[in-house]
Amino acid sequence: MPRIALIPGDGIGPEVTAEARKVLESVAASEGLALDLVQWPHGAQRYLDTGATITPEEMAELERDYDAIMLGALGDPRVPGNEHARDILLGLRFKLDLYINLRPVKLVDARFSPLKGVAAADVDMVIVRENTEGVYVGLGGTFKRGTPDELAIEEDVNTRKGVERIVRAAFAYAREHGRRRVTLADKANAMPNAGGLYRRVFAEVAREYGEITSSAMYVDAMAMDMVLHPAKYDVVVASNLFGDILSDLAAALAGGLGIAPSANLHPGKPGLFEPVHGSAPDIAGQDRANPLASVLTAALMLEHLGNAGAAARVEAAVDASIRAGATTPDLGGTLGTGAVGDWICRELEKGR
Repeated sequence: MPRIALIPGDGIGPEVTAEARKVLESVAASEGLALDLVQWPHGAQRYLDTGATITPEEMAELERDYDAIMLGALGDPRVPGNEHARDILLGLRFKLDLYINLRPVKLVDARFSPLKGVAAADVDMVIVRENTEGVYVGLGGTFKRGTPDELAIEEDVNTRKGVERIVRAAFAYAREHGRRRVTLADKANAMPNAGGLYRRVFAEVAREYGEITSSAMYVDAMAMDMVLHPAKYDVVVASNLFGDILSDLAAALAGGLGIAPSANLHPGKPGLFEPVHGSAPDIAGQDRANPLASVLTAALMLEHLGNAGAAARVEAAVDASIRAGATTPDLGGTLGTGAVGDWICRELEKGR
């Protein structure tokens, strides 16, 4: 029985996670699946009450005793330094070495794309972002801080091992899911050392996947072209920074962060699954938060746990809710957070 840690977190996190749990329990019942869902208290309130973010023992327990971790959102104005968010989210990513950040982007209804004349089928891509290297490793520093001569340095760390495994992950995903093109986003003209490493490794790995079309683009040109010609993109692989930027751009093309799921993966280790949106404390507790990104994240988790059929049913129910207008106001609907979750559960029950 898969054991799943639920970390609802802060702001709207508990609300959207509750709806994802509701959907998980519904599809599990209809599919005859057994899921052990265990709620964890980690978030801003626990940090404020105890001073603890996440302990090494708890981190070890998650790695040893759980198959997946589902996170709602982290971020609370009462913790302006976001210490708890950094320790929990980045801690899990780095300490579990979850080097694959997977961001599927799919436009369900052309009404929700800001692009003119786009069809739903034109926006269907997956961003595969390197998740443990690049400029986010925290190497660097400042000199003469607070003076007119201040110097700030951020180091961009890229290892052959790290680059090769994320590139392989992108090609493997494309092959496994029947996708035909993998595009590398880099800035090799301005960053020849990091970009050169990515391009060399990309070319080497691409030769092992002869049935898949491969190409490399400068990230600035891709950002423009992704808006002009989104249908050209199928699987995109990028470094930590460039993948972070492009995945948010791609999500906007499909209707925004309210329907954007993500997964942080390392084969053989528990995956960390989280909706892309933040904690939105300004609307917390108002039954206004869009739960679809969290529900789609639950579907990603089901697929990762080997339940592709259940995952497809959840995705189909979300698609149906969007097409039917059974959504929160940000997508033009009139339902509250809980009512959207209820609607999806009823849709799942039709397929029993």
